[in-house]
Amino acid sequence: MARTNSDDLLMEDDLAAAFLGGDEELAAPVETEEEVVAVEEETPESSEPVEDEWENTDDFPGQLAVDVYETADKLVVKARTAGISKSDLDVSISDNILTISGVLSGGEDEQTTRWHIQECYWGEFSRTIALPVQVREDENSVKAELKDGVLTITFEKEKTEAPKKIAIQ
Repeated sequence: MARTNSDDLLMEDDLAAAFLGGDEELAAPVETEEEVVAVEEETPESSEPVEDEWENTDDFPGQLAVDVYETADKLVVKARTAGISKSDLDVSISDNILTISGVLSGGEDEQTTRWHIQECYWGEFSRTIALPVQVREDENSVKAELKDGVLTITFEKEKTEAPKKIAIQ
């Protein structure tokens, strides 16, 4: 989550919706301008920094951004995974459902006393994708490569027969 003391950056709910893929049932309801003003009026002005009351996001792993496209005989999934080692990634497929998960470590410094801005996501992440076309799931038909911070997974598409016309009698 982005943490800041500035009002011009995205609100926490906007970021949560972005990380959670815009699921309406998971995103918090949008506050009206009157509700925001009422909360601002209730907040005491002081020179002391007020500790932010951020939601506990440990229950929601971060979302991984992906690109999915196909060629004549392949389906390709690319994900930005900068800063993640191969040993911290887990990629699996079952019934044409691809899951990419892992851990991005290194965001916490024990000597930190107060955050001013925290926009980088650190911790667990996961992404599950229903692939748009049937792919072969055997080990010889799937290739995963991590290079320059980009995970590329290439699947051979399942050869399907053209639909057959059924005569109606």
